[in-house]
Amino acid sequence: MEWALAMTYLWLKAGHLIFVIFWMSGLFMLPRFFVYHQEAAPDSPENAVWTDRERKLLRIIMWPSLVALWVLGLAMAWSMDFFPGSFWFHVKLALVLVLTAYHVWMAGYHKALARGERRLSGKALRMINEIPGVTAAVIVILVIVKPF
Repeated sequence: MEWALAMTYLWLKAGHLIFVIFWMSGLFMLPRFFVYHQEAAPDSPENAVWTDRERKLLRIIMWPSLVALWVLGLAMAWSMDFFPGSFWFHVKLALVLVLTAYHVWMAGYHKALARGERRLSGKALRMINEIPGVTAAVIVILVIVKPF
C-alpha cells in the first residue's frame, strides 16, 4: 500500500511540475506580447493579430495549465499532509496565489488592450514582467531548501 501511495505522489509531482513549466512560460511570454501589442495602433490589423496571439496563449496554454497545476498541487499537498504545520508550504501557497492574481490581472489587461486601452507604458510592462521570475525563484527555494 505504501508503494502505491508513493507512486501516486510521484505522478502528482511530475504532473504538477509539467504544468508549472507550461504556466510559467505563459507568464513570461504574455507581458512581452503586451509590450509589442501596445506599439501597434488600436485600429490596425497588427492590433488584431496581437489580440489573437494573446487570446490563444491564455486559452490554450495558460488557463488549462493553471487549473491543472492547482488540482495536482493541492492533491499532492493533501497526500503528503502539508496543510497543518508546514509553514514553508503556506508561504509557497500564498506566493502561488499572488501569481494566480497576476495571471488574472494579465487576462484583464489583455481585454483592455483588445479594446484599444493602453493603460501602462512599455517600460512598466517590462518591469511587471519580472514578477513571475522573482516569485518563482522564491517558491523554488521554499520547496527545495525548506528554510523554515
